[in-house]
Amino acid sequence: MLACPICSAPLHAVDNGVACPVGHRFDRARQGYLNLLPVQHKNSRDPGDNLAMVEARRDFLNAGHYAPVAKRLAQLAAQQAPQRWVDIGCGEGYYTAQIADALPHADGYALDISKEAVKRACKRNPALTWLIASMARVPLADASCQFLASVFSPLDWQEAKRLLSPGGGLMKVGPTRGHLMELRERLYDEVREYTDDKHLALVPDGMSLAHSETLEFTLSLADPKDRANLLAMTPHGWRASAERRTEVIEHAEPLRVSVSMRYDYFVLQ
Repeated sequence: MLACPICSAPLHAVDNGVACPVGHRFDRARQGYLNLLPVQHKNSRDPGDNLAMVEARRDFLNAGHYAPVAKRLAQLAAQQAPQRWVDIGCGEGYYTAQIADALPHADGYALDISKEAVKRACKRNPALTWLIASMARVPLADASCQFLASVFSPLDWQEAKRLLSPGGGLMKVGPTRGHLMELRERLYDEVREYTDDKHLALVPDGMSLAHSETLEFTLSLADPKDRANLLAMTPHGWRASAERRTEVIEHAEPLRVSVSMRYDYFVLQ
């Protein structure tokens, strides 16, 4: 199932790690994950989300603010009943763990390019195979998966297609144009519009949209810590001015903000 990130040969368990027939070996970290991101595939010394972003997202999600998002994702994953699944861009593992709970008899894998994220993610469910790896070079065999999840994450569509077996599918979850609108209006003089279905033009031949839905609800964030975490886990944490961020965090009234998520499921023919 696992493939060597250097030569693409199959990886097999050896001692406390994995190795391929050519002799490339990767040891398992004490936290339980495998680092399958060779230095030549890194674009920086520590790619992906940094520690501050990872911990802000972990604390915000653990507080349950996006629980309906994870619950619906788990329900949709359970409907597919895959034998093997992968969370591509798993972050600190909040959504991954809930997919795993919904698919207790399936073989689960999760990967992210951020070491800080995976170090924390693997604590959520030690039974999964947790990987530090590139989303553009997923170290898994061709046509080996029946379900892929991509939640708030960049996606290499050709890699997704390569990983899927015929009839398998990709669940892509991301924000709509209305997501966090009230927050954005507080942070910017002019709210930048974006098209939330532009990814449909990127779908490769042989894959088609089989299901689409939107989940919407409203949050009321009274705790300044929750507001600070929400800012820190999004690009708004560095795009907006320090003054506007401080106003949001220290505002006397609870921050009411809309959550709007789009679920698109693409099937490989």
